[in-house]
Amino acid sequence: MTVGGFGVARAPVSVSVTGQSRKFAGSRSILKLRGMENRFRRILVRATNWVGDAVMSVPALQALREHNPLARISILARPWVAGLYGREAFCDEVIPYEAARGWRGLNDKRRIGVELRARKFDCALLLQNAFEAAAMARWAGIPIRIGYDRDARGWLLTHPIPLPGAGEIPRHQRFYYLELLKRAKLIPGYEKNAAIRLSGRTDAADRGRARLRNAGIHGVVVGVSPGAAYGSAKRWLPERFAEAASAIARERGAQAAVFGSKEETSICETVCQEIGRAGVACHNFAGMTRLDEFVEMAAACELFLTNDSGAMHVASALGVPTVVVFGATDDEATGPTGDLSRIVRHAVDCSPCLLRECPIDHRCMTGVTASQVVEAAHGLVGIKRK
Repeated sequence: MTVGGFGVARAPVSVSVTGQSRKFAGSRSILKLRGMENRFRRILVRATNWVGDAVMSVPALQALREHNPLARISILARPWVAGLYGREAFCDEVIPYEAARGWRGLNDKRRIGVELRARKFDCALLLQNAFEAAAMARWAGIPIRIGYDRDARGWLLTHPIPLPGAGEIPRHQRFYYLELLKRAKLIPGYEKNAAIRLSGRTDAADRGRARLRNAGIHGVVVGVSPGAAYGSAKRWLPERFAEAASAIARERGAQAAVFGSKEETSICETVCQEIGRAGVACHNFAGMTRLDEFVEMAAACELFLTNDSGAMHVASALGVPTVVVFGATDDEATGPTGDLSRIVRHAVDCSPCLLRECPIDHRCMTGVTASQVVEAAHGLVGIKRK
C-alpha cells in the first residue's frame, strides 16, 4: 500500500486495545521539570505527519532513547511515515493510525485515545504541534503530557513547553525537536554539529541493491526524485533533472532510478523517458514503493538528485551523496545536513518565499541549470560515506 508517496513498513491498523482504563489524569501535574530522563517506562511519542519532518525529528528520538534506555518507546504515527520510524533502533513499537484530518476526524481520534488508555503509558511526548495531538494524549489518560505550548493546547498538557524565541536555538528544524526534549528535562543537552543519520544504513543498502537487481537494475545507480509534495514551487524543471541525471550516469557508467509518489507518476515518467532518450537505462518506481522499501533503494544509490522533499531528507540522512535544488524554501532551516550533500540555488530577491505555488515566473528554479547540478555532483562522487 502506498499513501502520500511512500507507504508503511507494516500494514496500517486501527488502534485496538482492551482492558480497564486508568483513572483520568488531571489537567496539571504536580511533578516539576527536573531530572525526568530515564524515569519513564512506557513512552508514547506522537510523530510528525510529513516524511521530511519525521527525518528531522530522528535526532531527538535517538537522544530520547539514549537517555531513557530502559523505556519502551511507542510511536503513534500516520501510516505514510510509520515505515521510517519502524526501522529505527530507538523504536520498540509503531502504532499506525488513520483518522480524517482536522475536526472531521475528531470522533475517531477520541476513540483511539480512549482505546490507548489500556496501554498504561506514563509519558506522552508530542512532536506534532496540533491541538489534536494533545487531546488524544489526554483522552488516553497519560499522566505526563509534554509538548510545545501552541495551537491553544497548553491547558491539555501537564508540561506545556514555551516555544523557542528568535535566535534562542539554531535555525535548522531538527533543533526544534531537540530543544523540546531539553526544555522538558528529558535530555541534558544536544550536539549542534551532528548530522542527521538514520540507523542500519549498510544493511539497508544491501537490501536496496537486491531490490534493484530484482527490477533489472545492476551496478551503479543514480537516484532521482523530481517531485515535492508541498507544491510545485519546490520543483525544479523535469527536463533539467533528466539532463543532469543523464550526464552523470553516462560519466559513471550508471543506470538511473526515478522515485516519487503515485501522484507524481506522470512527472517521474517524463523524467525517465527523457533519460532513456539520452541513452541511459532508467526505471520509474513512482507509486511503487513503500517508505521502508524506498529507504533501502535510496541507500543503494551512488548519488541522489532531488528537490527539497521527503526523499531529500531520507537520502541525505542515509549518508548518500545528495544534490538538492532549492528555490522557494529555506535550506538553512530545512536543508540536508552533513558534508555529503550539496545545495544548488539561484539567488533571487523573492526567495525563499515559502509558497506552495509560484505566483510569477518561477525564476528561482528556472535560473538553475543542469550543468550547475552536474558540477555539484562532481564534488560529491567518490567521497566516503559516513
